Amino acid sequence: MKKNLFATVLILMILSSCSSDDDNQSSIPITQEEIDDLKFLREEEKLARDVYLFSYSKYQVSSFNSISQSEQKHMNSVLNLMNKYGIPDSASTEIGVFNNTDIQALYINLTAQSNISLVEALKVGAIIEDLDINDIDDFISNTTKSDLLSVYDNLTCGSKNHIRSFTSQLSSNGVTYIPQFISSEYYNTILSESNGGCSNN
Repeated sequence: MKKNLFATVLILMILSSCSSDDDNQSSIPITQEEIDDLKFLREEEKLARDVYLFSYSKYQVSSFNSISQSEQKHMNSVLNLMNKYGIPDSASTEIGVFNNTDIQALYINLTAQSNISLVEALKVGAIIEDLDINDIDDFISNTTKSDLLSVYDNLTCGSKNHIRSFTSQLSSNGVTYIPQFISSEYYNTILSESNGGCSNN
């Protein structure tokens, strides 16, 4: 009887320890570095959305509209994580307004470039996705939390789809994009892959 009881308790302990990573990690405090990454990413995804809205308004090219909607989903995914961990929202509700001064300056520069021509707006799209992939790769190295990693993976998947789209449109206009943030090798690998199905594409 005692042996059976001991075996039952042992099995329950093993099953408990094998519960979802999310449950196990919910008791692990979020680090300041993870908080800073989420705050930055929330505004970086807003940057993408707002710039694409600007470009769609000017050129009426459907890809800017569809990708801006995807960026809204990305923003929502990051906000869900921030809400989960009690982190105040870092993003303004006003289009083109950012609390991070570096992102604000980037918005001004990128919309000015996008305003020049459709080709320049497509280049800006590739630049944004290039930067986004690079930054998220850094954020991935800053955490072991499965919920953060899941969102980061989905956002990277979406950004890869987007950079392929902008690259294709640039190629149709006789322009070759040169990556500015990720390596040429990584960029070429992304281009060689087919579009992935992302939960927040």
